[in-house]
Amino acid sequence: MLKEFREFALKGNMVDLAIGIIIGAAFSGLVNSIVADLFMPLIGLVTGGVDFTNKFLALSSNVTATSLAQAREQGPVLAYGNFFTLAINFVIVAFVLFLIVKGMNRLKRQEEQKPAEEKKVPREEELLEEIRDLLAARERVRPGQVPGTGL
Repeated sequence: MLKEFREFALKGNMVDLAIGIIIGAAFSGLVNSIVADLFMPLIGLVTGGVDFTNKFLALSSNVTATSLAQAREQGPVLAYGNFFTLAINFVIVAFVLFLIVKGMNRLKRQEEQKPAEEKKVPREEELLEEIRDLLAARERVRPGQVPGTGL
């Protein structure tokens, strides 16, 4: 059973999947930083300095806090600013993945369009073909006749 598990875990696809997950986790941190540190400040600048991360709608009269973290402790809130930030994250990830897939498809099409390399015939076969052609020409073989047999 241990041997079967080892074979399963070490298959190429499983290793590729593990690498993809690790890279995806690192990529997620990068996207979060891009959104939080680059895009959201720009959106805040355009909207007059609004910080979307703390935007929420209180669903209870008990919620009087001004920050999202404190408001969540006081009662139910609709954190639309957080949702907006996550939606921007999703759009960025989807766009980057689209560009990656588009690039891979372009490379795949280029590979498919390359002319197939002609297989180089070994020199021995070339010589044998020349000999056959010379013998056939010398015997003036009619179509369908086997050279050297007279048939």
